[in-house]
Amino acid sequence: MNRIATSALLALIEQSGLAVVTLAEGLDEADLRRSRLTRAELLRHLRVLARSAVSVPPSARGDMPELDWDGWRSMVARLQADHGEEVDEALWFAVSSLVPASLLWLRVYRQSQPRLFEMSPD
Repeated sequence: MNRIATSALLALIEQSGLAVVTLAEGLDEADLRRSRLTRAELLRHLRVLARSAVSVPPSARGDMPELDWDGWRSMVARLQADHGEEVDEALWFAVSSLVPASLLWLRVYRQSQPRLFEMSPD
């Protein structure tokens, strides 16, 4: 995969992550489970984020080892259903922990390794 495609995936991860934290702002777990519209939109963004994360090539993942790539890989499978306890738990874990940590590390890597995020040919 070329650098442009990798940087596009990283941009999708960031954009989806920002949408997730914006939508989930101020919600506790009970509120999140009750809110059908917000929950559906969060699931949509998380699925995009998770699929993008697993598509990042191994070389780029190796350049950003603090990101929980395995967590995102398992999240793809856990977010397949539209409802149920497993998806509710995965949704809350992603919203409260995985997404904020991923955004934090992406910000760090954007500053320390800006080349990973540049949309220019190899």
